Amino acid sequence: MKTMVIVAHPNLDNSRANRMLMEHDGLYANGNVDVRDLYKEYPDWTIDIEREQQLLLQYERVVFQFPFYWYSCPPLLKKWMDDVLTFGWAFGPEGNKLKGKEFMLATTAAGLEQGYQAGGDNWYTASELLRPIQATLNRCKVHYLPAFVTYNVERVSDETLRAEADRYVQQVLAPAVVESRY
Repeated sequence: MKTMVIVAHPNLDNSRANRMLMEHDGLYANGNVDVRDLYKEYPDWTIDIEREQQLLLQYERVVFQFPFYWYSCPPLLKKWMDDVLTFGWAFGPEGNKLKGKEFMLATTAAGLEQGYQAGGDNWYTASELLRPIQATLNRCKVHYLPAFVTYNVERVSDETLRAEADRYVQQVLAPAVVESRY
């Protein structure tokens, strides 16, 4: 399955976890995965909307990979969604260009997994906190895949991060597990 991973990290050079995920050899083994660094491609934040829309049409699955920032994605990825997923193209009466494509969120959190639950430090699960992005993608009639979340990324060992990167690759390359409602 042709897959595009869009990495959105404003300080990727200093991110041990996100670099380990995106640089995992397993992502590239079958030749069907392309990984892009959004902050490197758009340092001035001027998104080439037409180019991005054309790229989206070329892939069956899209993964947004990012650090969990204040319960959401970094601002350039939000701007990318606002600019690229336009009315009449991605959603609305005539907006069906992404219909049936698979989208997945992959995020790294500094906090412990226990903090992302009812009664935890963050009050909600990561899946609940990602719902606004999921709702945006649902509006585009995509097939939303279960999110990948790895926790405690600033404190875990390299060995643990490698195991999480293995899990990430398996999830990115796995066939869809949920039927699309579209």
